Amino acid sequence: MKVRTILVSQPAPKTNNSPYFELSEKQKVKIDFRSFIHVEGLPAKEVRKQKIDISHYTAIILTSRNAVDHFFRIAEEMRFTVPDDMKYFCQSEAVAFYLQKYVVYRKRKIYVGTRTFAELSKLIKKHKDETFLLPSSDKLKPLVPEALNELKIRWDRVILFRTVVSDLSDLENVFYDVLVFFSPSGIDSLFKNFPDFKQNNTRIAVFGNSTIKAATTAGLKCNIKAPTPETPSMTMALEQYIRQVNKK
Repeated sequence: MKVRTILVSQPAPKTNNSPYFELSEKQKVKIDFRSFIHVEGLPAKEVRKQKIDISHYTAIILTSRNAVDHFFRIAEEMRFTVPDDMKYFCQSEAVAFYLQKYVVYRKRKIYVGTRTFAELSKLIKKHKDETFLLPSSDKLKPLVPEALNELKIRWDRVILFRTVVSDLSDLENVFYDVLVFFSPSGIDSLFKNFPDFKQNNTRIAVFGNSTIKAATTAGLKCNIKAPTPETPSMTMALEQYIRQVNKK
């Protein structure tokens, strides 16, 4: 069956040069965007219950822009002035760049990984004398605490925000040829919103092994998978699939 419509379970891109827009124009398909999950910050009252005193830490590990936002939000709510000599270990350049929203970049000690946490761990290892704090959501990939424990460093995790299922009730009678997922949470959201969901002729596109596992466990057939050596991005995987089925 041909593909005419696609729903991506993420917010719409903020830039006009997104590969999704190029894919839509090139393959003549309609692509919509909708967050299946969203983030909610924990109030200071709940954070205090975790018995974490930010003043005890000399370095912050930041794995996402959400972590950046909620670290500085909670610091403000707790009336804690982040010291100028605080060190920041950012998982990617995008996270480090986003940090400029809160600190004067050139005056801070900022260490940047190359996208993966394994790469960031190498930088953290060089600063073993620091006391690290990891701001995170309620859902954290096991590899992160495992990697930090292997380094034998002093570190603690503080949960500052949680991943919440979005209300998708307005999509109940809307059907797409392809649904695109990037996390197990997105799969959870689909079935929490639509417990009786039947895949039928809907194609499911998934990114990453954990998402593939969640989809198959939920009884879905994964028609489009990324990343692969041939299709390292989701848009490339979608384009390859669309070319195959739409030429028939």
